[in-house]
Parts: sequence; C-alpha cells; structure tokens
Amino acid sequence: MQLSRFPRVRLCHAPTPLEPMKRLSDALGGPEIWVKRDDCTGLASGGNKTRKLEFLIGAALAAGADHVITQGAHQSNHVRQTAAAAAKHGLKCTALLEQRVETNDPDYLGNGNVLLDELMGCTLRTYPAGTDMQAEMEALAADLQDAGETPYVIPGGGSNTTGALGYVACAYEMLGQAEAMGLAIDHIVTATGSTGTQAGLVAGLTAANAGIPVLGISVRAPKEKQEANVLALTRATAETLGYGGAIDAALIEADDTQVGGGYGVPTPAMIEAVRMFSSLEGILLDPVYSGKGAAGLIAAVRAGRFTKGQKVVFLHTGGSAGLFAYRSTFMQEAIPAS
Repeated sequence: MQLSRFPRVRLCHAPTPLEPMKRLSDALGGPEIWVKRDDCTGLASGGNKTRKLEFLIGAALAAGADHVITQGAHQSNHVRQTAAAAAKHGLKCTALLEQRVETNDPDYLGNGNVLLDELMGCTLRTYPAGTDMQAEMEALAADLQDAGETPYVIPGGGSNTTGALGYVACAYEMLGQAEAMGLAIDHIVTATGSTGTQAGLVAGLTAANAGIPVLGISVRAPKEKQEANVLALTRATAETLGYGGAIDAALIEADDTQVGGGYGVPTPAMIEAVRMFSSLEGILLDPVYSGKGAAGLIAAVRAGRFTKGQKVVFLHTGGSAGLFAYRSTFMQEAIPAS
C-alpha cells in the first residue's frame, strides 16, 4: 500500500522509539509493557498530531492554502502542533478554542499549550462550551476567502481520513520495529478522543494483516458513541486506502471507564498514572489524553485482562506541555525556601 501517493510534508522525528518499561511492568506484576514514544515526534515538544499533520499540511499546501484554521479545547495539544507546523511552512494559523473545562485557573487559561500557541504566532479565538466549532471554522474560512486569502480547514484533532493516514504510517513503522527486535505484540493500548489515532492504527494493522487488537481508552465520549465514531473513520480511511469493506465492527473497542467527570477533568486514576510513569520510567504523560490512557492500561492490568507473558504496547500520544496548565492538580505542597 503506497502512502506516497498522498501529499505529505516531513515533520516527524521518525521512527519514534519502541522500548520496554521494565520498572512499570515489575510494579504492576502483569504483562511485559512497552511504550511507543510518540511524545518524541519532535514538533514543538512532540505528540501524536505531528504524524497527522504531515498529511494535513501536505494537503493544505497542495491546495495552495496560505492560512490554516483548526479548533480544539483550550489546552489542545493538536492546536499547539498545528501552530508549529503552520509556522514551519510559512502559513498563517488561526485556532478556535472551546472552553470545555470550567475553570478560572490562570495556569489553565494562559500557560501550557496556550503559551506555546502564542509564541508560535497563532491567532486564538475563544468560544463557550457547546459551540458548533465546525460551523464557526467554516464561517471564518468564508470570511478569509472574501478577504482574498486561501484557507484550509483542519478538523479538531486532525481526525479525518487525511489525518488518519499518519497512524496508518505509524502502524507500519511499529510493525517494522517489532519485527526487527523479535517482539511479538499481543495488544496495543492508547488514548482515544477525536478518533484519528485509533482509526489510523486499526486501518493500518488490518491492511498489514497483523492481527493485533487495539484498545482505545476514551477521554470524552461514552463507549458506544466512541466505538461508532472510530468505526466510521476507520472504514472511511480504509476506503481512502483502497480496501473498503475489510473493517469489521469487532475490531473496534473503546473503554470509557476513565472519563471521570468529563473531558479534561482530573481523576485520581489519571494522577496515579502520571506519577507512576514519571517516577518509575522518567516518562511524562499529560492530564487529558495520555494520562487517562495510561490509567486505563493500569486498570486493565490490575483486572487481569493482560497477563504475564503477554507483550502490550502503550502508544504514548504526548502532551506533557499540558502539565503546566494543571499545576495545582499535581503540586502536593509548596517547597520550603532554603
């Protein structure tokens, strides 16, 4: 299957590492846990959206765009990486930020990803929770066209068939790495939100006839809704690649037990997961996506779903910049002055 027929730019520091997490594995006493380090993709502190943006920015440039528009939550990792990709290719960037988390915390509103967005020259517009963000992007695109610009709209999370190609490529990359090191992967676990990462992985693994299941840990939607959304994008991506009809609904699984109070709302399990990964492996997660994804992995191991002798890969979607927006969540006590 030739991904080279799709417009693409090179943004990702690939291949990202695939490495064992021995201390975490020992602490949990279950399977052998590995991590695919897509927090190390390189663009503006890295993350999974960089892979999607290789194809999305490629498509934007092929369409002659000079201005990209996207949207996300206030602390969106996707917006940060889109702003960086646009800056790297000389494109203007406007991001619409939805206030999905109810807070007046100045760290959340002005630190973390928001600070980085502004440093990279991204124009930010804020909207209340529940806004039809797609409609707002389309309205802005129409205004920019009227002003003589050529906009390109990138959906939230970069999750359409173009963006999902980034995780088709990742699936191939991971399989090649595993083959080279003699690693037989039994399962992949990752956070799932806007669906592009899970959909691309399933489409790529299915195309390769790998037989490796993917468990998505939902960070927002209920199980049934998330699975339906992932299935729809996986099938559409498969159609784009030319093997439509090969995606069975049984290939899609989402676990919604880590959503807690909602998108971006901290949970005790997420906090524990962030602390375990950092203190045992020196790996930084984020509070919204990878932290809840790791919490789902830990819960599954403790419940006996994955057992000794199995090899489980956690796909790390990045986002550590978001930790600085959640300082109050993780600070136990102020450090006394010396």
